[in-house]
Amino acid sequence: MEQKITITIQGEKRQYPAGISFGEIVQEYQENLPDAIILVMENGRLRELHKCARQDCTLEFVTTRDAIGHKTYKRSACLLLLKAVYDVAGKEAVEKAILHFSVGSGLYFTIQGNFVVDEAFTGEVKARMLEMVEQQLPIRKRSVGTDEAVEIFRQHGMHDKERLFRYRRVSRVNIYSIEGFEDYFYGFMAHHTGYIRHFDVFPYKEGLILQLPERSEPTVLPPFRPQPKIFQVQMDAEKWGRTQEISTVGELNEKIAGEGFERVLLIQEAMQEARLSTIAHRIVQEGNKKFIMIAGPSSSGKTTFSHRLSIQLAAQGLRPHPVAMDNYFKNREDTPLDEFGKKNFECLEAIDVAQFTHDMQRLLAGERVELPEFNFKTGLREYRGNYLTLGPEDVLVLEGIHGLNQKLSASLPEESKFKIYISALTQLNVDEHNRIPTTDGRLIRRIVRDARTRGTSAQGTIAMWPSVRRGEEENIFPYQEEADEMFNSALVYELACLKVYAEPLLFGIPKGTPEFQEAKRLLKFLDYFIPVPSEAVPHNSILREFIGGSCFKV
Repeated sequence: MEQKITITIQGEKRQYPAGISFGEIVQEYQENLPDAIILVMENGRLRELHKCARQDCTLEFVTTRDAIGHKTYKRSACLLLLKAVYDVAGKEAVEKAILHFSVGSGLYFTIQGNFVVDEAFTGEVKARMLEMVEQQLPIRKRSVGTDEAVEIFRQHGMHDKERLFRYRRVSRVNIYSIEGFEDYFYGFMAHHTGYIRHFDVFPYKEGLILQLPERSEPTVLPPFRPQPKIFQVQMDAEKWGRTQEISTVGELNEKIAGEGFERVLLIQEAMQEARLSTIAHRIVQEGNKKFIMIAGPSSSGKTTFSHRLSIQLAAQGLRPHPVAMDNYFKNREDTPLDEFGKKNFECLEAIDVAQFTHDMQRLLAGERVELPEFNFKTGLREYRGNYLTLGPEDVLVLEGIHGLNQKLSASLPEESKFKIYISALTQLNVDEHNRIPTTDGRLIRRIVRDARTRGTSAQGTIAMWPSVRRGEEENIFPYQEEADEMFNSALVYELACLKVYAEPLLFGIPKGTPEFQEAKRLLKFLDYFIPVPSEAVPHNSILREFIGGSCFKV
């Protein structure tokens, strides 16, 4: 007699034969949902659709509109692209395919081999991908021992993965494949190629773009928006990584295990100091700059950057005054609400733009102005006798998320402003096909800082992160290309250092909470890194803003 199990879905209990796949179950519900069900949660545990239900359980659906589901879609699309590239070019012709970083909603790849990545080539790749989508080819998964995985990747010429797994403590590795093409990805995959219906492929610079939907509209392909300035910063960072032979986590681990990380640390810190000096020199040379406007997303290191830039400006003959634009927050009771009825501290309307403009115009006119200071405990803007008058050599170094928004400083003369965009654009990838998203690095920074300075748990930081990200998408990223200069605050060694602080905080998130899966993903990600101590990190380092011990008031 066939064994039956009870599965609770959307509050309804239903009988199914034991051993039924989750893929079969979700087919019954898919037509009633606007977004594709790409994974499920079985009793709070994330599961791929090829897995089977063998006991009574509660199922929740994970769609491509969910954060985890969207990441799964992107990973699966990357595997599909790589399979198509090797099919079109021929396995022997491809020397190496590298996923570098995101460009808007797309991912930038370069393909090395004896062929040209042009419109004809990308057209063939896209056609092959669409063919596999229609065939709904299974994305297979198998588990092998770590030593076997190293040998497999050596044979495939994927030497970054071979190097990476030499430092893994786990005994087994999951390998995904489409029609025999094998690869490793950190994270789950779609059940078959038929899920990856929305994408585009076209040549860009020296490689190609895999354009994908955004999470907010998973069935709509947004237009490609090139970002030449930020692209060049990322390319420069990658070039530096190749020069130092630290392009991947495996290479970083080899440096740490071999010669130690102190030399890597000193070179990176020296490089950032040189970049700060170059920016300060340009400001001095251009002259007549009174407002240095610094903007960047959360945990990019804006505060430390503003202080270090001020020191460089002072060394070159100016009198800088760092000012946090958060001091111009409206009183908390006047803060506007977002669409969920919560106070929206990310929007421009949370800033008293009128008062900011009035004060800046008076300073520009040579008047003596009392600057405010926002009391985050009381939620009130206060005045504590902080008076300032701008002389010929004085400049204001203003940092805040709206620094590049023209609406904030429209009344100030353009020639008096110098705009700087700062972000932590990591040049380090896990391996050639697994990138480290910039947002992951910033989230780990913030988890460590929030726990240390605000008493906020890792669970609380992860819970608020989607709201922070929405604010960045609306208020920061649209203006980044308007910057006069860009500064990359990522340090190649920082995740190896942050690991020591972040892991205990992430392990503290209870199983079964909404934030547990994200914590689990981040822990798996941090497991790739050999940890390093923080004693050697300079006290003026941007990293000190997050781990503590900074010589600045941050």
